[in-house]
Amino acid sequence: MITIYGIKNCDTMKKAMRWLDEHGVDYRFHDYRKEGLDSSQLNAWEKEIGWETLLNRRGMLWRKLPEISRDNINRENALQIMQDNPAIIKRPLLDLGNRRVVGFKPEDYGQLF
Repeated sequence: MITIYGIKNCDTMKKAMRWLDEHGVDYRFHDYRKEGLDSSQLNAWEKEIGWETLLNRRGMLWRKLPEISRDNINRENALQIMQDNPAIIKRPLLDLGNRRVVGFKPEDYGQLF
């Protein structure tokens, strides 16, 4: 089963889930805010995708971080920030079982499915 990770009220999440629904793709939604995120899963994603790709530097949570944290970001503290605040992970994160895809573009989803 495909799992889409994110938060419920995100517009990009809504677009991605609408696309999946309209194209008859079965999926399970995992809400970071309600269900949290397992650290071993985050570490596996980081090894596959890289922390730079996972970390959403355009969102409100990033802007709310202290400037010193943003200026001195590295792998270790990025992983800790994402573990403490999973909503700072780029959305959606689509788990296809054999690979993960970050972000939503209809043309990319069209190629995947």
